[in-house]
Amino acid sequence: MKIAIGCDHAAFHLKEKIKVYLQSKGHEIKDFGCYSEERADYPDYAHPVANAVESKEFDAGLLMCGSGNGINMTANKHKGIRSALCWNAEIAELARLHNDANILTLPARYISEEEAKKCVDIFYATAFEGGRHTDRVKKISEGC
Repeated sequence: MKIAIGCDHAAFHLKEKIKVYLQSKGHEIKDFGCYSEERADYPDYAHPVANAVESKEFDAGLLMCGSGNGINMTANKHKGIRSALCWNAEIAELARLHNDANILTLPARYISEEEAKKCVDIFYATAFEGGRHTDRVKKISEGC
């Protein structure tokens, strides 16, 4: 799977660990930054990741910031994006099954590396269930 990733300074260390983990599982990764612990504004990384996923250049995205909220809100400003803020594997799985989420957002200050790995494993392995959820997902972009 081709995955676009990005984060702010608060999530830099977790992003680096998860990036290596995903690469070890055979995923192709493009890192849109940030590239250090120096102060960084999450929209500067959320927009390029969202654009890359929205354009279908990448299959999915992964975003992280301290709480996950800001970077998730930014990504969801893009019409074709359904970014899900997840803090455990069950929520990550449901985000794919029921919401056809195409970006996983993690709250770096509130999730362990172990739980983050569980989230990425299940998120990228789970397909959208479709069925009764299809019409609901279509309504997400209506009115944009």
